[in-house]
Amino acid sequence: MNRLYAVLYPLIWIFMRIFHPWKAEGRENVPEGAVVMCGNHTTLGDPIYVVCALGWRCQTRIIAKEELMKIPVLGFLLGKAGIIGIKRGKADVAAIKEAMRVLHNGEKLLLFPEGTRVKEGENAAAHTGAAMFATRTGTMLLPVYISPKKKLFRKTRVVFGKPYAPVYEGRKAGPEDYQRIADDLMDRIHHLGGGV
Repeated sequence: MNRLYAVLYPLIWIFMRIFHPWKAEGRENVPEGAVVMCGNHTTLGDPIYVVCALGWRCQTRIIAKEELMKIPVLGFLLGKAGIIGIKRGKADVAAIKEAMRVLHNGEKLLLFPEGTRVKEGENAAAHTGAAMFATRTGTMLLPVYISPKKKLFRKTRVVFGKPYAPVYEGRKAGPEDYQRIADDLMDRIHHLGGGV
């Protein structure tokens, strides 16, 4: 386990448990080993809710926008804690390779297919990174729903769906397959929250 992650986790967990508690549902669906976890994204704190709901022993590598990694001190700490910064809107080869390495090593990866925060009731096109990571590494996808309604001292639902293998035709998935898989993934995420 990453040392800084191990040190920071209990501190963040205690803070969140007091001020921004969560209610984890479907935690038993999270498999041992590698999995690509994907959630809806409405607030900056969404990754923290997911990581806290998973528990200390379930270390997870998170993909975050590169801009966060450039913030003095915070960016340094995020990098040391194992966060993977990715350039948005272009193929970031270094970040893609690191994400693939994480999965090949049997670690968990968390990302948000919408690529940015989306207000409740709005929709954003799903990016295809999660589909690509899963198909290229033979890793399952796991949808995660985080309630967009977050209030101080009130529990926020974090719902873990069942993991599944992405389906595509042919020997190798292509761009159209990636988009179809990504769209289906977002449908599954919203379904966990009661959407259709």
